[in-house]
Amino acid sequence: VYTCSRTPRPNSTPPSAQFSLSCSLLSIRAGGGGGGRRRRRRRFRMRMVEEAAEGMMMTMMRRSGPSERVARMASGNAVVVFSVSGCCMCHVVKRLLLGLGVGPTVYELDQLGRGGREIQAVLSHLLSATSPSVSAAAVPAVFVGGQLLGGVEKVMSCHINGSLVPLLKQAGALWL
Repeated sequence: VYTCSRTPRPNSTPPSAQFSLSCSLLSIRAGGGGGGRRRRRRRFRMRMVEEAAEGMMMTMMRRSGPSERVARMASGNAVVVFSVSGCCMCHVVKRLLLGLGVGPTVYELDQLGRGGREIQAVLSHLLSATSPSVSAAAVPAVFVGGQLLGGVEKVMSCHINGSLVPLLKQAGALWL
């Protein structure tokens, strides 16, 4: 039997993300005949719980505006990269972070549909506000510790001058 429950998160999280959806397995009967049918029922139930959880998350994401969504997504992990699948500069940033031993959360905006285009517009505005002299593309956009680091130019300059690794350590992305 699967149960699904909402548990409160600590008050340090944003109000829209203060509840976590957790699913747990209460009991599984082990035994002889009919095991295949029970297994299929369990898989079906688990699929239903997962779909319900996914639906709740999508509903929460639709209720908030694009800028709130970006803030929530960016604070979800120590390092978050907003990317587009076919972008070579996005690939460079992701490979650099993976090479340093960081496991970033990557959001491929072209796979998010209309929401991805809205997020890309917000990111373009954020990046142009942080470096007005540089013509900033919307992707890649790298957030470290919930704060916007910048695009590929900023990430590469931080890596070359040696300030990227301490920044990643401070955010808890590296344990070296």
